[in-house]
Amino acid sequence: MKERMTSSSSKASFLFWAILVLHLLLKASSNPEGDALNALKNNLQDPNNVLQSWDSTLVNPCTWFHVTCNVDSSVTRVDLGNAALSGTLVSNLGDLPNLQYLELYNNNITGKIPEELGNLVNLESLDLYLNNMSGTIPNTLGKLQKLRFLRLNNNTLTGRIPLSLTNVSSLQVLDLSNNNLEGDVPVTGSFSLFTPVSYKNNPRLTQPRIVPVPTPPLSPASSGSSNTGAIAGGVAAGAALLFAAPAIALTYWRKRKPRAHFFDVPAEEDPEVHLGQLKRFSLRELLVATDNFSNKHILGRGGFGKVYKGRLVDGSLVAVKRLKEERTQGGELQFQTEVEMISMAVHRNLLRLRGFCMTSTERLLVYPFMANGSVASCLRERNDSVPPLEWPRRKNIALGSARGLAYLHDHCDPKIIHRDVKAANILLDEDFEAVVGDFGLAKLMDYKDTHVTTAVRGTIGHIAPEYLSTGKSSEKTDVFGYGVMLLELITGQRAFDLARLANDDDVMLLDWVKGLLKDKKLETLVDAELTGNYDDDEVEKLIQVALLCTQGSPMERPKMSEVVRMLEGDGLAEKWEQWQKEKTYRQDFNNNHMHHPNANWMIVDSTSHIQPDELSGPR
Repeated sequence: MKERMTSSSSKASFLFWAILVLHLLLKASSNPEGDALNALKNNLQDPNNVLQSWDSTLVNPCTWFHVTCNVDSSVTRVDLGNAALSGTLVSNLGDLPNLQYLELYNNNITGKIPEELGNLVNLESLDLYLNNMSGTIPNTLGKLQKLRFLRLNNNTLTGRIPLSLTNVSSLQVLDLSNNNLEGDVPVTGSFSLFTPVSYKNNPRLTQPRIVPVPTPPLSPASSGSSNTGAIAGGVAAGAALLFAAPAIALTYWRKRKPRAHFFDVPAEEDPEVHLGQLKRFSLRELLVATDNFSNKHILGRGGFGKVYKGRLVDGSLVAVKRLKEERTQGGELQFQTEVEMISMAVHRNLLRLRGFCMTSTERLLVYPFMANGSVASCLRERNDSVPPLEWPRRKNIALGSARGLAYLHDHCDPKIIHRDVKAANILLDEDFEAVVGDFGLAKLMDYKDTHVTTAVRGTIGHIAPEYLSTGKSSEKTDVFGYGVMLLELITGQRAFDLARLANDDDVMLLDWVKGLLKDKKLETLVDAELTGNYDDDEVEKLIQVALLCTQGSPMERPKMSEVVRMLEGDGLAEKWEQWQKEKTYRQDFNNNHMHHPNANWMIVDSTSHIQPDELSGPR
């Protein structure tokens, strides 16, 4: 009996320790970030299977599509914009301590914004716009001291704007427009935080007012100093009135003269005038910064003018674009309107407009200085001290520039069409992050041609055939230019290069690439500067995207949002297969045997079916 009890006790003890070890193993193998994203997936309806790769059996979510991690395998980005997702967000999102970008715009998400998002202390961008979210804006968002972009517009949010948001000094863009918010628009010392654009179309919101700072009641012991306090209060009130009077007068003046210019004070007299986060510089400031536009400070030249490197009085480096066309009489208001439009397009992959200057003889745009120049300069103007762009960086540039263009096309109101997408206009910051520059300048430069067809702008080799033949541009002309830019990234070649004639090659990069693919010369196509350090499959996929983007018919080209998804690994194979089946020029390919190991994706020359107006650029 005693032996039986001992045996039973041993079994129970073994079972207890086995369960404990199993529990500890499961606990050790769990990942709070993976659990948080799985909870989000389970709470969303995903009709397009965008979240198909989010496998709950994998502890680490860093291999999932639309998720980006840092070197420590911690989630830093969740990119799920334009994904047709519905459902609600989960409080578990607050368990992503290193998250910097949460992109869930343009979906059908409902419900409340979780208060737990206030735990994301490293968050820089929160984009929940163009959904159906309801409830109030959480006060906890005021704890996000690194937040730069907060876009909650085009939802059905209610309640007051949290006063706590005025404490987020890092905010560069705030958009709460097109909701059902109510009450006063809070204002503190950061008056520019809430511009009229940021809260428009909220009928129950009242105009901004200064929020008084409550003063503590005086205790009986301090009544003797009440006169002193009253005097100090009077002085403070007088000072506040003194500083507020010009703003009140300016507001009244603008209401009385609605057709007047945005900036009715000469820049030379008041260089600190701001439009939101946009500064109007004085000409004197920029002359000093660029050493009177010295030729030694020229960074580049283009169709819009010259760009100069400058250093402002605060020590910061800037790039000053000096627009070359003369202004016409009465064009100042339109120019300022277009500048405002450009300044509202803020995205990590778009070059941020820092300010501008306008005088009777000059129009200047001021941008942050990009430390690593342009993609074109990195590809073709290297020196021995600067290594060539590595293949992983080229892939990141392709994705980053696509995201920037998709934002211009789908999320700007009005839509912005670049019209000159090329490697020279894709800039690189200190981390080699792609930044699309010169967007909106085509519109800006053509502001005086409101009653005539806009002249074709662009660069030979990048111009879409329909734009060249009709002069009409659309977002699909940008897609074409982007496709050629991808080929520049892959090959290191110029889009138009007469030097190729020496080898009896096509001067147009697109035609040259198609010729190499027809002749099965993939190795010749890839930039020799990479010295073989690239992935064949990744090169093939990038070429496929480029060819889809450069189709003769604009209707057959993908949207930039589709390009982003294809580069992220979602839908390229299906799109490519569909396109291949629809093209009659595959008949020659199917009748011949190609011996290249990767021949199954190559194409033949498409010139046999191209119509006269379907050229790949000017001849």
